[in-house]
Amino acid sequence: MGPNRLRYRLVDSDQSWSARRRRHRSDWLARTFPDIGDMHVVDLGGRLGTWHRATVRPARVTVVNLEKPPAVVPEWAHVEQADACDLPARLAGGSFDMVFSNSVLEHVGGHERRLRFAAAVRSLADRHWVQTPYRYFPIEPHWIAPGMQFLPVRLRTAFARRWPLGHKPTRSHDAAIHQVLWTELLDRSQMRHYFPDSTMLVERVFGLPKSLIAVRTGS
Repeated sequence: MGPNRLRYRLVDSDQSWSARRRRHRSDWLARTFPDIGDMHVVDLGGRLGTWHRATVRPARVTVVNLEKPPAVVPEWAHVEQADACDLPARLAGGSFDMVFSNSVLEHVGGHERRLRFAAAVRSLADRHWVQTPYRYFPIEPHWIAPGMQFLPVRLRTAFARRWPLGHKPTRSHDAAIHQVLWTELLDRSQMRHYFPDSTMLVERVFGLPKSLIAVRTGS
C-alpha cells in the first residue's frame, strides 16, 4: 500500500481511524453541552467542514480563520478572516454562547500568542471547549510519525521533507521548517497555565492520553 493510500485510510477518508475519533469527540462535545443545538458558537481557527460533520450542529456558527472565506457559506454560518490572537473589535464585542477550538492552539506561534489566544477564549464566552494534541502521545499527529515531536528542529525538518505520511508533503527545506516551527505540541502543565479555571479532559487511545481538552461549562 502506497503512503498516500495509507494516509487516506488512517486520516483523510470519512471512514478512517481519525474520522472515527472526530465523531467520538463530536459526541463527547454534544454530551458535555447538551444545549449546543440552540447556541451561537464561535470556532477559533476552524473550518465549516467540522460543523457539516458534527453529531449536533449549533443554531449559529461563526468561524474565525486566517484563510480566505469560502465562496459559499451556509445560512447557519458566518466566516471571518481574522487572527484569533488579535481579534477585531467587531468580534471581540460579539455575543457568543460558547467558544470552540480543535487542534489550533499548537499552531498559533509560541507562548505569548497562546496567552493571547486563551485570553480571547475567555473573553468571548463563559463556556468553551479547546482541544489540542498531547505532546507525550507517542505518535506525532500531523505527520503520523512515532516520536517525531521529540527530535531537534534540524531532524524534524529533514523528517518532514521525507516522511510520506505528512499532512502537507513538501520537498522544500523552507516549507518543511516552516511547518515544523509552527507546530508545537503542548503538555498538561501548559494547558493548565493557559486555562486555570477550566476542567481538563483527557482523550485517550489504547489507554494513553492523546489530546487535552480545556472545558468550561458555565460562569
